[in-house]
Amino acid sequence: MAPSQACGNSVKGRLRAAMIALVEQALVDSGVTADLRDRYVDRGDWLIVLVHPTDRIPKTWLLTRLVPKMKALLDERNAGQYYPLRLRLVIHPGDVTCDDLGWFGEDIDIATGLLTASALEQTTAPLVLVVSDQIHRSVIRHGYDGVDDWVFVPLPRVEVAGEECKGWVHVPDEV
Repeated sequence: MAPSQACGNSVKGRLRAAMIALVEQALVDSGVTADLRDRYVDRGDWLIVLVHPTDRIPKTWLLTRLVPKMKALLDERNAGQYYPLRLRLVIHPGDVTCDDLGWFGEDIDIATGLLTASALEQTTAPLVLVVSDQIHRSVIRHGYDGVDDWVFVPLPRVEVAGEECKGWVHVPDEV
């Protein structure tokens, strides 16, 4: 998840603190408590949130509970703000590896590539959701209750480690 702004360091610090607080509240309010995820991986102006695979948090919950909660909190936080917070959220399943320096692996590279795709710069919406092709194939296209497949549009292919990755984009403000 990443705020998408160009501003001075003091403002970036406030936006970063707001992002962390908003992400934490959205996760907890949607049922993704600290015991169901690892500590955040801090990448400066964005976070990696690793949710443990569990039946308690099906992938559909991330789409039907977390995303709407994050959107509501973001709208509430941004009301009347001179520097509104903008977030990009990527949902991608996969396996990761950890060593003394932190988490790494191809699936983090894929999520990062989707998060940083230049095509996402075309919108100024406060929240942009990107899902990997794996999430689209296994969840979204099946139209589970509360998941609208028609709101996702293909993201131009992103190259990660020499391979093309496909993602799908939904901008809640543009529905």
